[in-house]
Amino acid sequence: MNSRSKLLVAASVVALVQIGFLASAIYSRASLLRNGQEITLRTAPVDPRDLLRGDYVALSYDISRVPVDHIQTARPRDNEVVGTVYVRLKRGKGHALAQIIAAGLGARVNQTPGENEIDLKGTSLDRWQDDLDSINVQYGLERFYVPEGDGREIEQGLGERQFTMRVAVGETGDAQIKALYDGDTALYSEPLY
Repeated sequence: MNSRSKLLVAASVVALVQIGFLASAIYSRASLLRNGQEITLRTAPVDPRDLLRGDYVALSYDISRVPVDHIQTARPRDNEVVGTVYVRLKRGKGHALAQIIAAGLGARVNQTPGENEIDLKGTSLDRWQDDLDSINVQYGLERFYVPEGDGREIEQGLGERQFTMRVAVGETGDAQIKALYDGDTALYSEPLY
């Protein structure tokens, strides 16, 4: 095999690996949207612009602040970063809002989730202090990209009306935004692909 043939084979292998990686990421996201359990979360505004990706609605949720008295696992040492948080939510009937019922730091709450309960995985960069009332948790759901020009209008509406986000949650606790709602009206839905 000459050097030109070796180069062609190497380039083909690299291209196949890259395509495989992209296909895996797309399939993983689509699978979560299609098969994940759905919850509804109340949103709150932050800021709507990203120079590289366009307009987005930056969000926080009612469940972004987890009360310390809901934590049912061991707690970190003083001044240690909290890290991974599993928040047990009780799903509302229909599209009623999900509510925090328990939380685990670094591990899920010991008991198996009951009917209409689901564990959502997040991260807290807060440093643990024994006198904390709550910890701030991010779930990877804090940005929702919208068509250019719509971000500011939605942000203004967030202060005036109740917006909710429908979210698909997989068995591992990972989540993906499905749709943004203004009351009962769907403003945007994420396509599977």
